[in-house]
Amino acid sequence: MVKILVVDDEADLEILIKQKFRKKIREHEYDFRFALNGRDALEKISEEPDTDIVLSDINMPEMDGLTLLTKLNEKNPLIKAVIVSAYGDMENIRTAMNRGAFDFITKPINFEDLSITVEKTIQHARQLKDTLIAIKENDILKMYVDENVLKFMNSREYESSLMENETIEGSVVFIDMVGFTRISETAPPNTVVKMINTYFDIMAKEIIAQKGFIDKFIGDAVMAVFRGEYHLDRAVDTAIAVRNKISELDPPDENSDFKPKVSIGIKSGEMTSGNIGSESLKRLDYTVIGDTVNTAARFQDIAKEDQIIICEACYEKIKEYFKCRELGKFKLKNKEEPVTVFEVLE
Repeated sequence: MVKILVVDDEADLEILIKQKFRKKIREHEYDFRFALNGRDALEKISEEPDTDIVLSDINMPEMDGLTLLTKLNEKNPLIKAVIVSAYGDMENIRTAMNRGAFDFITKPINFEDLSITVEKTIQHARQLKDTLIAIKENDILKMYVDENVLKFMNSREYESSLMENETIEGSVVFIDMVGFTRISETAPPNTVVKMINTYFDIMAKEIIAQKGFIDKFIGDAVMAVFRGEYHLDRAVDTAIAVRNKISELDPPDENSDFKPKVSIGIKSGEMTSGNIGSESLKRLDYTVIGDTVNTAARFQDIAKEDQIIICEACYEKIKEYFKCRELGKFKLKNKEEPVTVFEVLE
């Protein structure tokens, strides 16, 4: 139901409005309120801030309609106003429009014209509110969805691209908080959430600084992806920075023996990027999948605290720029042959 505030010191207008719009009132489409002047109108809007539109005269005691327009715009710019006045000269019309009036109707009122104008004003007010809601929802969405998802979807027709994917070259990093499961079993929930958010924030800043993006948070772990030039170098730089920053942190409180540490796995190569999930339910996760991703996760599994584990192929690409040491061959889950792994030291 649309809330309409009529501001006019003529008592007869209230009767006319109720007569001419009786069907809309009866069908609960319009809900009219009435004020005698601008000051009275502002008080009523304070009581009912969800007012949609205002129909206001110009010449009224205490506060005229043109002054009301200025105050209305300051109080709630989403409320659209239409001036309904016998003073329909160009100067008043221009002043009203400059002060934010949506339209101007002259008296004596042509109620057919008024009906059309009211509908047009309601539509405009709704579009404004819908736009603001969309902006707010978009801002909220950005808190949960990486900008790469938005870029990917905006570059295609939405409905036809839900299940599209692409093969990319990049590096995947898995960072896990060592021993955090133990502390989460004994600490209060609020403490656990505060701690993990602190650690995640440190990781996120380092990932973003190296132009990577967070694919997902998995319990007390983070999965990040790096694309573009020197993606492996940037992934390793991120891992070193995260390890050092986390190691510098103190225990969460003086009574805790938990010292924050991370274990990290990195793998570079081809992977499939796109929306994974159920098209019918419209529940999708924009992510990367493939052997490169699986292997990076396995490397993180075998990494001890403060260790950054990479494969031999990655080592060959970065050995001139980073100090590493060979750890030997490891049998990885779902891999037939043992894999030679290296630890990045600095």
